[in-house]
Amino acid sequence: MTLKIRSRITAAAALAALALAASPAALASSHREAPAITKSPKVDATDFYMFNSYEAGREGFITFIANYIPLQDAYGGPNYFTLDPDAVYDIKVDNDGDAIEDLTFRFDFDVKRKDIALAIGPAGNQRTVAIPLVQAGQIGVASDAALNVQESFTLSVLRRGASARATDHLTGSDRFTKPADNIGNKTIPDYDSYARQFVYDIDIPGCATAGRVFVGQRKDPFVVNLGEIFDLVNIAAPIGAVDAERDDLADKNVTSLVLEVPAACLVSGASNPVIGAWTTASLPRTQVPAAPTALKAGALLPTKSKGAFQQVSRLSAPLVNEVVIGLKDKDKFNASEPKDDGQFIDYVTHPTLPALIELLFGAAGVRAPTQFPRADLVAAFLTGLDGLNKTKTPSEMMRLNTSIPAKASGSQSNLGALGGDLAGFPNGRRPGDDVVDIELRVAMGALLPAAAAPSGGLAFTDGAFVDASFFNDSFPYLKSPIPGSPSELNEGN
Repeated sequence: MTLKIRSRITAAAALAALALAASPAALASSHREAPAITKSPKVDATDFYMFNSYEAGREGFITFIANYIPLQDAYGGPNYFTLDPDAVYDIKVDNDGDAIEDLTFRFDFDVKRKDIALAIGPAGNQRTVAIPLVQAGQIGVASDAALNVQESFTLSVLRRGASARATDHLTGSDRFTKPADNIGNKTIPDYDSYARQFVYDIDIPGCATAGRVFVGQRKDPFVVNLGEIFDLVNIAAPIGAVDAERDDLADKNVTSLVLEVPAACLVSGASNPVIGAWTTASLPRTQVPAAPTALKAGALLPTKSKGAFQQVSRLSAPLVNEVVIGLKDKDKFNASEPKDDGQFIDYVTHPTLPALIELLFGAAGVRAPTQFPRADLVAAFLTGLDGLNKTKTPSEMMRLNTSIPAKASGSQSNLGALGGDLAGFPNGRRPGDDVVDIELRVAMGALLPAAAAPSGGLAFTDGAFVDASFFNDSFPYLKSPIPGSPSELNEGN
């Protein structure tokens, strides 16, 4: 690869670096990133992943992972973390570069109670009383009679106004079951086996080849030294060992919507292999929490079954709304569409994180870049990169060149394109891509000439390490969730 092309590709990593720029503590992913969404955690998107599937034998497939409900404590009973049956959760795909979705994969959930009850009291004074828990006994493979609350979902494919449901490839059913959260090892002794039965091969409307879907609780895949970063980057130095600090999300779970789709079903043709995608969640308009700024009317989603919906969460590249968008516009961004992202351009051209890093660590010789406006970052943030994943309409989407072969987990660089691995971030995003370190380094000028970025060659890090070895090599890739009451055998997993 020539130096020129390498610079362009690497510059794409700067897209997410801008997301660090608006706050002194800007390195969390999109967990509780906007004022209004903190009121509705069930529809709060935490992370979005999109990558060429790297499971052996799954060449030609694209995996999407949309995570919701942030900062789940494993012991968070008795109700745990059901998704919102009044909401719709979408993964939207643009395959012609106009920043308008051409396909939408819509997840719609239902929660049913069995109202399991026990006979309480002696003969002559007995009452049948509903239990207060989501389980009345042990749950296992093909054995959920004791489960008191059951979640299920449908998956619809929307194409320019037409809608049809995906179906189970084996049974033809259009309704799928979501496993219960990992309550603990006594309730669900073998959670891996229990959850695996809810991985479905699916027939997707408009696709010649079957895909796969899984929805369920997973270990939070995002790795970040969250507490110290939010405390004015309270680490000894932002340059040091990449594994010297703690991952503050190591004991947290999330709820994952994982979908694998044939690439041929997503692209508009062999000559245009680049797709853009993002995830959104929407609530009935009457349930949308009050926001400090007016929400765009264009974000309303009319449906026949539930009336008008208001988009309240939006996520593609990590960190964008959390820290690049100013406080007054965070809710507006969550309700906006990629085609309208020109309205947020001012947040991109003058990042403030480098100045903060210099303020905090200037005594050690750290200096912020001096080049303004950051035209290179504008290109990366809004268009993608020539020769890699450029699309025609400026917009904040995660872009993926589906023609670039996936790399097996053992061959991946956790620095993605910055480490010479074009199959990784910002060409999509894999679970093992260390977006925090990538973004820190690019924010401090890794792409700029030394004259404009005195500290651009330094290896900035938050000290919380992640790579592909943290995850599984097969669908749904993310690890099983942490149990609510681990045994000695479970501890540390």
